[in-house]
Amino acid sequence: MNVLALDIGGTKIAAAVVDEDGALVHRVQLPTPKQSAEAAWQVTADLIGQALAAAPASAVGIASAGPVALDIGAISPVNIAVWQDFPIVDRVAELTGLPVRLGGDGVCMALGEHRHGAGRGAQFLLGMVVSTGIGGGLVLDGAPYDGRTGNAGHVGHMVVDPAGELCVCGGTGCVETVASGPRMTRWAQQQGWVGADAKELAAAAAAGDAIALAAFRRGTTALAAVIASTAAVCDLDLVVIGGGVAKAGEVLFAPLRTVLARYAGLSFIRGLRIVPAELGSDAGLVGAAALALHRE
Repeated sequence: MNVLALDIGGTKIAAAVVDEDGALVHRVQLPTPKQSAEAAWQVTADLIGQALAAAPASAVGIASAGPVALDIGAISPVNIAVWQDFPIVDRVAELTGLPVRLGGDGVCMALGEHRHGAGRGAQFLLGMVVSTGIGGGLVLDGAPYDGRTGNAGHVGHMVVDPAGELCVCGGTGCVETVASGPRMTRWAQQQGWVGADAKELAAAAAAGDAIALAAFRRGTTALAAVIASTAAVCDLDLVVIGGGVAKAGEVLFAPLRTVLARYAGLSFIRGLRIVPAELGSDAGLVGAAALALHRE
């Protein structure tokens, strides 16, 4: 059984036909238009047409940046201003004639890694994307957890510093303001580091630059606080982390595990495993397909 999967984000929209084993049969991608809602929809429709022309599908799964509204099948991505309460489920169903399932991109990433990536075998999993922003999703008792509205797992907006900086979400002191790639880079630049972006920051940290290492320690301290808090609430057995910043490897994971060990006071949090994601940028597509199959 093949599924058509869509992954909708502020930078790109991707479509793929995915088989039951999580393999991408055909994949296409285009930049996300920002000029109008219909322009963004036309790109989405074109991608759907290209994917289905390459291989048939019997259902559709959609992973979208949030917030999402599962009750009405709509999306309002903060990074796609032209799509506010856009009825994506109805539009895709009308175009394809197929059953459609919608999920947040964080829960789809977590589900993709749970079924076909680094999270195979885990029953209580937190998936995190640490990149330009910080996203997340939960798989609890082996099933994707949507929450009341479909937005459960937004761990990037857990507060780690009540007196901290303003976040794009409108809150203050979210972990995204401390540990996202751009915010770590900006903090390092304020301390005198002269690099340009998070990729350079990671390379500098790997080479032993003191400011770059301090930026990663600061960021991973905030991430560890969020992971420990989420583990205390959800009794996790695994955390899978992907995204551009996670490509830094042990520059990120080594201090993160060290700090988490200090925060893990409760016995059931000690020993919580943190591993790199395996599916890369395709995790949302694979998870969207798994979501459609799970709901079917």
